[in-house]
Amino acid sequence: MARIVVVGSVAQDEVLELAQPLREGRHLETRRREVRLGGGAANTGLPLRYAGHDVALVSAVGTDEAGEWLLDALRAEGIDTGAVLRVSGESTRSVVLLDPEGERTIVNVHRCRESGPPVRLRDLGADVFYARSREPELAGLLAEAATRALVVAHVPPITPGARPAHILVASESDLPAEFLACPWASGRSVAGEILEWVVLTRGARGAEAVSAKERLAAPAPELGVVDTTGAGDAFAAGLVHTLVGGEAMASALETAVAWGSAAVGTRGIPTREVIRELLRRL
Repeated sequence: MARIVVVGSVAQDEVLELAQPLREGRHLETRRREVRLGGGAANTGLPLRYAGHDVALVSAVGTDEAGEWLLDALRAEGIDTGAVLRVSGESTRSVVLLDPEGERTIVNVHRCRESGPPVRLRDLGADVFYARSREPELAGLLAEAATRALVVAHVPPITPGARPAHILVASESDLPAEFLACPWASGRSVAGEILEWVVLTRGARGAEAVSAKERLAAPAPELGVVDTTGAGDAFAAGLVHTLVGGEAMASALETAVAWGSAAVGTRGIPTREVIRELLRRL
């Protein structure tokens, strides 16, 4: 399998499953509570690891007990944490409010950030680099990485030149109307001339991929929604898994939708068993 480096956050999520819909001004009760591994890098890296890939994270955690817990949880799953920096202070923590319909609201309690760009990225070899970070200082590092491997980057940010990448991935709900009106031209502004595809997730309507010459679509299956947390990250993991295997974008888009849909149908990201079943079926 492939060596995949994921750049982004690692978080300790306190998940509160609400007994009633989230409404302003109400007193709400929880019917379930748990603490679990979260953050974009972890939520993308774990499904890739379950699929058999060698996964390393470039992230930062604090020097608190939560940081130790996060590192132990990642290592227990076989994730390479050698490029996870310890930063003095608190780790990234979030409260996830999950309503009875499976929709989540995320409250960021604290974000752990390193003081500058993760220059250690230059020392890491990989078949794919995936940037799941909104930090503004990644452009130069991603441009360098793109000369030696496939680079896939999540957007936003959408400022010109912010994400040099071969493939951009985004949720259409995160993008302004002017970007969606012409995703290829908008994507070229963000990623530069190396861009090959812009991939957009569209929730229950599936996903589409746009290049200079093609527009592909993949519908989403009709499934009951259990938990939407991490669905976009599972989608990205499925996309990267298929592309690194040498398959075409049409196949990658179909697989990505299947992985994202599997995430929606379970609590948190898909388990090792769920990913193995998807690999068997697809």
